[in-house]
Parts: sequence; structure tokens; C-alpha cells
Amino acid sequence: MKRNLLAVVAAGAIALGGFIITQAQADSGSGCAHQHPFGLREFTDKLNLTAEQQTKVQPILDQARPQIAAIHQESMQKMKTVIDSALSQIRPILTADQQKKFDAIQKAHQDMMNAQKALHEATQE
Repeated sequence: MKRNLLAVVAAGAIALGGFIITQAQADSGSGCAHQHPFGLREFTDKLNLTAEQQTKVQPILDQARPQIAAIHQESMQKMKTVIDSALSQIRPILTADQQKKFDAIQKAHQDMMNAQKALHEATQE
């Protein structure tokens, strides 16, 4: 029972971590102001900025955007390190059958991330 619980926890950690990392990669690489809540369109839509206000706000956002992206990327990398560490500690606890399933889940997750990255790159061209 305890091992089954560990396997479920490991699968959940993989799924959650993968979702977060994939989301971060998709968001940080987009560069589209309308997809990011810190974009000009968000201000324009929510605050009804005038054209003059938009002209003044845009350089401020342009200056902040790379800093935010760098902080976001750094935090995603740190989270990935923690998740990888946890999973590497969980794997030896599992039975051989559970390890096979664990490996299959990790491979499927990596394949999904690669497919999402390819899709994102294809739609950016």
C-alpha cells in the first residue's frame, strides 16, 4: 500500500512539474504582449488607455519584460532542479514494475514537452 502511494505521488509530481515547466517554456518564449498579463493590451483593455498613455506605457513595459522573463526562467530552472531531486530519491524506493511504469511516465512526459515545444516553435514562425 505504501509503495502504491509513493508511485501515485511520483506520478503526480511528474505531471504537476511537467505542466508547470511546459507552461513556463510556452509563456517565456512567446514574446506576445497579448498573451502575457504584463502586456500593453492588458492595460489598454482594462484601463482604457488613450493613445498618448499607451505611448508612454510601452517603453516601461519593454524595459521590464526581459527582467521579468529572466526571473521567471530562473525560478522555473530552480523548480525543475527540486522536482528532479525528489524524483531521483523516489525512484529507488519503487519496485521493479513501478520503476518501469515510472520510467514510462517520465518518457511520455518528455515526449509531450518536446511536442509542445515543436508546436510552439511552428506557430511562432
